[in-house]
Amino acid sequence: MAAAMASAAERAVLEEEFKWLLQEEVHAVLKQLQDILKEASHRFALPASGAGGAVKQENFVLSTSGTDQVKGVLTLQGDALCQADVNLKTPRNNQLLHFAFREDKQWKLQQIQDARNHVNQAIYLLMNRDVNYQFKTGSEVLKLMDAVMLQLSRARNRLTTPATLTLPEIASSGLTKMFTPALPPDILVNFYINLNKLCLTVYQLHVLQPSTTKNFKPAGGSILHNPGAMFEFGNQRYEVSHVHKVECVVPWLNDALVFFTVSLQLCQQLKDKISVFSSYWNYRPY
Repeated sequence: MAAAMASAAERAVLEEEFKWLLQEEVHAVLKQLQDILKEASHRFALPASGAGGAVKQENFVLSTSGTDQVKGVLTLQGDALCQADVNLKTPRNNQLLHFAFREDKQWKLQQIQDARNHVNQAIYLLMNRDVNYQFKTGSEVLKLMDAVMLQLSRARNRLTTPATLTLPEIASSGLTKMFTPALPPDILVNFYINLNKLCLTVYQLHVLQPSTTKNFKPAGGSILHNPGAMFEFGNQRYEVSHVHKVECVVPWLNDALVFFTVSLQLCQQLKDKISVFSSYWNYRPY
């Protein structure tokens, strides 16, 4: 009898604690998440002056720990690369090539655009459960956290996992038509985001003559192709002779990645707290 009473009293205390968790702590965490993610979203579009100003332009110098075959300056404006000024010293003859974006062109960085959209979707999910919303079950909270975490994981993955492209895909990209003077036919370029870095890869090619004895084997998709990779484009076969990769650190991308990590941890901690209560009952309390 005493054990039953103790059990009933313990259960009542737990139910009160769980009720407080649903009514108070969940909303406190949701508010914290909203604040962090709004800060993350702002990082993707910093205004030049005041909240309503145009997105400011930032210049970044490309560098590498290896040779100085490629040098340049990139101008980033939110999710758009609005200028790229690149110098390439060709290894074969030490010729210096210079090419830059045409004035009327800019290149959208889809990774940044997608990451921002996923963050804004996570914010939308959180704002749909404002402070007046009453959570009735733990299951409801878990579903919301899972949905928010999915968007945050997708946002982070877009910045940490560049697209794998084949060499013909790079060759046929609109990026090749962005430059003045036009890129020589034996040069390919690709821009992408990797974590907190904006990367430029320059591929130098040589034409494989029909009489070559080389065994032609076209390369598959890759983030970074190596010298010796072969491909066919425009009824012509090519081989990559040299690869140059240069990069620049974009500080606000690093900030965004930190915000994603902190937010995912907050979501998981709230899920863990909800789940702890289920272990006290044989049946699902949520």
